[in-house]
Amino acid sequence: MNYVYFSPHFPPNYYNFCVALKKFGATLLGLGDLNYNELRPELKSAFTEYFKVEDMHNYNQLLRAMGYFTWKHGKIQGIDSNNEYWLETEAKLRTDFNIDGIRLHELDIIKQKSQMKRVFQNAGVSVARGRVIDTFDDALEFIQEVGYPVVGKPDKGVGAANTYKISDENELRFFFETKPDILYIMEEFIKGDIESFDGLTDKFGNLLFYTGHAYDSGVMEVVNNDTHVSYFSFRDIPKDLEEAGRKIIKAFKVKSRFFHFEFFRLHNSGKLVALEVNMRPPGGFTTDMFNYACDFDIYQEWASVVVNNKMTAPFTRKYHVCYVSRKFTKNYILSHDEVMSKYGAMIIHNDHVPDVLAPALGNYAYILRGKELEPVLSAQKNIQQLH
Repeated sequence: MNYVYFSPHFPPNYYNFCVALKKFGATLLGLGDLNYNELRPELKSAFTEYFKVEDMHNYNQLLRAMGYFTWKHGKIQGIDSNNEYWLETEAKLRTDFNIDGIRLHELDIIKQKSQMKRVFQNAGVSVARGRVIDTFDDALEFIQEVGYPVVGKPDKGVGAANTYKISDENELRFFFETKPDILYIMEEFIKGDIESFDGLTDKFGNLLFYTGHAYDSGVMEVVNNDTHVSYFSFRDIPKDLEEAGRKIIKAFKVKSRFFHFEFFRLHNSGKLVALEVNMRPPGGFTTDMFNYACDFDIYQEWASVVVNNKMTAPFTRKYHVCYVSRKFTKNYILSHDEVMSKYGAMIIHNDHVPDVLAPALGNYAYILRGKELEPVLSAQKNIQQLH
């Protein structure tokens, strides 16, 4: 098959996917704005051909690149970047070149939070109360219904960018004075912990791989308050999380894709409330955490699904794996050397985080694993303990 990997240098760890695609016999074609000689050696050896454009946002340049690939190599069977930023661009290219996958007409329900909410409700999955708001009076009417605080966020947006927590009328006025001139959705503020359901489906929508994670903070809180984050994987997936995840896969017709679904686990009742869907692998180092948790190669399995529509082997979740971030602006009790000395046997990976991800994922990351959760969480707390 001919497969175009879009913007291949980022996220950096996904070069493993490219290497695996070549292993399974795909003709891998790279399309990006980085000079070929700046690509890492593994990418260069995986690509049959690489086409550099000057501007990834210039659609005409992308059309010419795809046209060239089609002329030289034949019909393109797949294109992806696995980066949510390029979701709309990829959908346009799939539509224009008749490539399987998410097309333009399918974007609204996976990019607009108001549309997502309707799909959740139709699937029988609980959601936070919310509505699209245009004016100050619209917002006041909604707040009279749900009370303060509320959250205002772009109806179409990525991550926690331009998201506001609004606790009183003064903050509401500030929101309308400073928010970008785009469509916003306002939701009741949910008191709960974030959990995710993550996995991979085949081209028929069958669930091949799945796991789940629990987060100590949401992206909005981490970014807005400049705090650090940690989250861990489940060895055993909570029954209601899996049930809700499977309903959402069916409702959104997730086929031959990674997905990352987010929920709130309510503090007062323990029930799940759906937050949003992402039709991509989870961000940062989480894909690598799959490997550490299962002792397998998710990039190989992912490539096998793309090329052969099946995984090479069953998987078992053997460990809890925990992501622990630190920020250079914080004063931690334990130095890096002390962390490595005390918890080195538990730390399976540690590395700097790319700057573009640092506001949400910290400047430096430790990944811990263990068969029992309590020692892992104890180490996480100590690593992040401040003076």
